[in-house]
This record gives sequence, C-alpha cells and structure tokens, in this order.
Amino acid sequence: MAARPVAPVVSGNETTLVVEDDPLVRDFVAVQLQSLGYTTIAAADGRKALALVDRGMAFDLLFTDVIMPGGMNGCELSDHVARRRPGTMVLYTSGYTDNAIIHRSHLDGEVLLLAKPYRMSQLACVVRMALGDAGEARLAAAN
Repeated sequence: MAARPVAPVVSGNETTLVVEDDPLVRDFVAVQLQSLGYTTIAAADGRKALALVDRGMAFDLLFTDVIMPGGMNGCELSDHVARRRPGTMVLYTSGYTDNAIIHRSHLDGEVLLLAKPYRMSQLACVVRMALGDAGEARLAAAN
C-alpha cells in the first residue's frame, strides 16, 4: 500500500502576538510558530498585551485565548486592540467547544477559532488563513 503524500506545512514570516495565561501552552505555541518562520511576542494576559500594543510593538496577528483570568478575556482584548489598531487580524483559541463559547456570547460566528488541543498543521493552516492566505491554507488542509 502506497503512503499517502504529506502536504507541506504552510509557513510565513509575519509577527504574532500570542496571549495565553498558561505558561506551558504559551511557550509551546511560541515555539511552534517560530518553527514555522513567524516571529512571536508573548504576553500572559490582556493587560500585558495591551501594554505591548501601547508601547508600539509591531505585530500582524493577535492570537489570543478566549478565557483568561485577570479581568479581561480574549474578546475584550481584541476590542481594545481594534480601537488602537483598526484592521488587526485576530485568531482566537480555546479549550471549550465552539457551541459553549458561542452560547455564552463570547464570540459571534464571524471569527476564527482554533479549538484546543490542536496539531501544528492545524495551527499553521489557521494562522495562514487569519493572515489572509486562505487559498493556500485550504489547499494544505485538504491534503
């Protein structure tokens, strides 16, 4: 039986601001994104992320956990970022199912959500999609 060809993992060179309260997950995501060619900036919560934004830290994608302690969830963080930097692309991640998050009115149907746990290939695909390379991302996901 012939081995199924493996699709190349889609990579990039943009900068991603990763906001995740769990240090192990935050470090893991940063390493995965760096291995894909991305530059990463990491913050442990929304307030620390906003401090980076206010200091003028440049990034192309906000990759944030939806549920975080500290008084600001991922949706609130993205609202603050959007006011400071209109047009910033946002990718949410969560360990909760889509329906549980939508049911609690955290997200609407127009956002990108990467459910935890995820594989590196899924991360690569959805990050490219969030950054606007949807055609290539769909091709990679289909293979």
